[in-house]
Amino acid sequence: MPVRNLLSPAARRFLEGLFPGDAAVFTPEETFVFGTDASRRFAAPWAVVRPETLDQVRELLAFAQAERIPVLPRGRGTNTVGDCVPVAGGIVVSSARMNRILEIDGDDFVAVVEPGLATGDLQAVLAGQGLFYAPDPASVKFSSVGGNAATCAGGMRAVKYGVTRDHVLGIEAVLPGGTVIHAGGRTHKNVVGLDLTRLLVGSEGTLGLFTKLILKLLPKPAATATLALAYPSVDAALTAAGDVFKAGVLPVAVELLGKEAMDAVAAIAGVPWPRDAGAALFLRVDGSSEAVAADLRLLAAAADRAGPVWREEAAAPEAEEALWELRRLLNPASFKAAPDKISDDVTVPRGALREAAAGIAAIGDEARVRILLFGHVGDGNLHVNIMHDAADPDERGRAENARERILELCLRLRGTLSGEHGVGLAKLPFLDRQLSTGERELMRRVKAVFDPAGIMNPQKAY
Repeated sequence: MPVRNLLSPAARRFLEGLFPGDAAVFTPEETFVFGTDASRRFAAPWAVVRPETLDQVRELLAFAQAERIPVLPRGRGTNTVGDCVPVAGGIVVSSARMNRILEIDGDDFVAVVEPGLATGDLQAVLAGQGLFYAPDPASVKFSSVGGNAATCAGGMRAVKYGVTRDHVLGIEAVLPGGTVIHAGGRTHKNVVGLDLTRLLVGSEGTLGLFTKLILKLLPKPAATATLALAYPSVDAALTAAGDVFKAGVLPVAVELLGKEAMDAVAAIAGVPWPRDAGAALFLRVDGSSEAVAADLRLLAAAADRAGPVWREEAAAPEAEEALWELRRLLNPASFKAAPDKISDDVTVPRGALREAAAGIAAIGDEARVRILLFGHVGDGNLHVNIMHDAADPDERGRAENARERILELCLRLRGTLSGEHGVGLAKLPFLDRQLSTGERELMRRVKAVFDPAGIMNPQKAY
């Protein structure tokens, strides 16, 4: 999507002075990659800056508000809904150089970090100190803590530990105009005033720019174990998932791969399940060694009732990682499964999962499109990748129609349009189907308090 560059010579001089050297770039060749994200949408930024200090961010946002220049916060660009795409032009603010761990306190059980830090890097450092940061999005090895917070990323451990919002205790952020706010703090309980921290987490860069996050840590579990199973069908796998919860065990993760998703992974890697399996279920438990062993026995007994055709247990870290890597390979595998995909992450109540999965399969058959179905079924979150060739108008139309019908199905089942990816650009055309006009207007009024000139990530989210 072309956007005319409206950055004045004076504005460029200001940015060059505030961000010396390669901390500010302007040419199309230098800024190109910052105009897109994992959604594959594109619009050209006017400029890209890489701040390193709070003062730089303050001066930038004071200047941007005075000049009415759009500002787009950016982490690693891993979101799939177009949150980082500068459709209104403006300045992309990359957090890549604000990527330090400022403090780890094993007594307070907090970490203080800058937003550009890769989540996986933080987890690796914490593990060496017997500590644990629970959020675990599939992109954990390369997505940033700030980006995870901006979208309230979920991930595979959310069924037991919750999503990113549940692990951010405090935020330092800069608002348009240069005002610095400190929401929350480092205590694990805080009910003074309105909860601005939880408002900022998941705001998709529309309210302010994060410069520091205070994260809740936990003791690292002494042991973990994984149970992987394959079933004849998705319905059987989802029946097994329900049986697991009825057995009184709360797993760390309950992940589903449908047949098409399994085939996509098999196309790029060796897989251990039978070729004719119709679905796979991955379950993990953690805790003390004794508790993990007992929970694994209960999981196996519960999951066996639905008739698995393959199973594998792993308790050693290397063996567990080999199984979970198969799940993480799904996203890169999906990009090789077809020229294009429509990626959605709908959520339904747990009790509606089987009906939702059956309905999605029926829609795919009727529309004659290949659908990769997978997701975090422990919390009702289904990922639906509609594979197609967008260069073929008929195929693109059938894919778009299938998407619309799937979103309607999930709303009819009392679900949501998005469980963890957010709205960005991708879900905006459908937002009125979940949120009323009054609710969206209230959200815009809240934004206006933080961002009166409307410069923060405009035309996104709500």
